[in-house]
Amino acid sequence: MHPGQKLKPGARVRFEGDKTVHGEVVERRFFGRRLVRLWTDDGSAIEAAVDAIGHVPLPPYVKRGDTAADHDRYQTVFARNRGSVAAPTAGLHFTPALMDALRAKGIDRAEITLHVGYGTFQPVRVERVEDAAVIDAARRDGRRIVAVGTTTTRTLEAVARANLGAIVAGTGATDLFIYPGFDFRVIGGLLTNFHLPRSSLLMLVAAFAGRARVLAAYHAAIRQRYRFYSYGDAMLIV
Repeated sequence: MHPGQKLKPGARVRFEGDKTVHGEVVERRFFGRRLVRLWTDDGSAIEAAVDAIGHVPLPPYVKRGDTAADHDRYQTVFARNRGSVAAPTAGLHFTPALMDALRAKGIDRAEITLHVGYGTFQPVRVERVEDAAVIDAARRDGRRIVAVGTTTTRTLEAVARANLGAIVAGTGATDLFIYPGFDFRVIGGLLTNFHLPRSSLLMLVAAFAGRARVLAAYHAAIRQRYRFYSYGDAMLIV
């Protein structure tokens, strides 16, 4: 809750629109975070009320208000479960037609549920890994594993480190910080957006591809006026 330094346990807030959502601060946590209890005037579901009065959190450089179309556009085509406060943006580059084309070429797909938190540049905290057997089979066969996004990369590498190099299904949290010198055990390719300077995301990319190569790619992107960040362009590193 920002600015929320004065909001102590017991403080109440209201969010008004087509519906009204009430909130009460239950617990004060670090870095402006609070545990908040939410309810509606009419007892209807909180998720429905949030959808009715909330807005899609577009990146700040998108100079317009959000529209109904953004509910689909600022979302991956393979999204399933609610819980993330930001889209895993590398996945925005995929369309149903592209997914079909990859499948037709015999490329297997394994899904990970990423609940990206408010601090998207901070360590990943909550992840769920599924289809672990598909990933382990690819590793045994010597096939390349391509991660879609830096969050997926952190997850897979963290799971491998916690399980003696194996990828297993489950839930958990990680504070893994990947920077140059890191020994990648799982991924052999990375699809990722062009990230902002001085971010942990850019450090991860440099760790995987090499700082000199990444800087060369970024200089080329700037010359060609590529778009950076969430709604921006992407690169495939193999």
